[in-house]
Amino acid sequence: MATVVISNLEKVYSEAKGPGVKVVHGINLEIKDREFMVLVGPSGCGKSTTLRMVAGLEEISGGTISIDGTVVNNVLPKDRDIAMVFQNYALYPHMSVYENMAFGLKLRKFPKAEIDARVREASAMLGLDAYLDRKPKALSGGQRQRVAVGRAIVRKPKVFLFDEPLSNLDAKMRVSTRTEISKLHARLDATMIYVTHDQVEAMTMGDRICVMKDGRIMQVATPLELYNKPENVFVAGFIGSPPMNFFKGRLQKSSTAAGLLEFTETNDKAAPVRVTLDAALSAKGAAHAGKEIIFGVRPEDVLDTATSASPNPAHTAEVKVEVSEPMGAETYLYLSTGVTNFIARVRPTDRFDVGQSVKVTFKMEAAHLFDPATEHVLK
Repeated sequence: MATVVISNLEKVYSEAKGPGVKVVHGINLEIKDREFMVLVGPSGCGKSTTLRMVAGLEEISGGTISIDGTVVNNVLPKDRDIAMVFQNYALYPHMSVYENMAFGLKLRKFPKAEIDARVREASAMLGLDAYLDRKPKALSGGQRQRVAVGRAIVRKPKVFLFDEPLSNLDAKMRVSTRTEISKLHARLDATMIYVTHDQVEAMTMGDRICVMKDGRIMQVATPLELYNKPENVFVAGFIGSPPMNFFKGRLQKSSTAAGLLEFTETNDKAAPVRVTLDAALSAKGAAHAGKEIIFGVRPEDVLDTATSASPNPAHTAEVKVEVSEPMGAETYLYLSTGVTNFIARVRPTDRFDVGQSVKVTFKMEAAHLFDPATEHVLK
């Protein structure tokens, strides 16, 4: 396997007139040997373009890409020792499963015995033994994707590249297939780079996740670090389902608790939400006292005071229920302050009526403050 190092990578699509459109802005990223790295972000953020430059399918406009210590900017895709799995499977319809998996090895003049051994090894690994004689049209979407993965496995490349491989599958099949890919990574002990727009896929599969926006890297970290310690508003809002709640307001010194700060929501339509921060959060926001701020808290950290243990009145606000959405294991409670709509995760046994006023308390030790000018988290 191999380390992949991306240095100051740029991609510009030239136009007949004008300077062209830059879609990747000098990004730097190191994918460690045997690591499962996920590139995640909304459509148009540059993640697939970055992957295609690693594969050699897109020309590099600036910077370098090295694989196993060798710069590959001018190396042909077939000579980079990588294998790519595409969104649309890219199988040959007139070939059997066996022939599809063996085709790349035949082009490289591998001996027949080795081709057969590699295909059957990959087939057994992916549960495809019963389908080797079938054509792609006789397979389900999940089975076709496994064939595409098998075709990559038989190559035994230094790096596996996955470009949104599950997006054409239904929800149930996506869950089972992503589990198979995760197991495959552990079994092959391979370097893998995986592109997706689905943050649930990213969180469940990646050793580390690279969050991208507008051709730039927002943060690279482990799944739990991204979730618990987001660097900015974008990462905090993108990672997590439902996403983090954000309240715009102002910080000021608390009139009731010495040494603490108070957050007051910007709200001219109803009584503003006003809560006192804890000591740790007050220390982070000390330099912003008297200034505008963004207060962020995840749905599971918004607690109904009627059911939470020893709610702190200083961290409590009264809000209205907009929608109650039972999910089975939990209920999503859509709430409103009068200006800000936000979500709480509550117990499935709790019952609420639309329009009902409820008191909620915010778990301050899990909350965040963001500078509205830079959108960076306060540390």
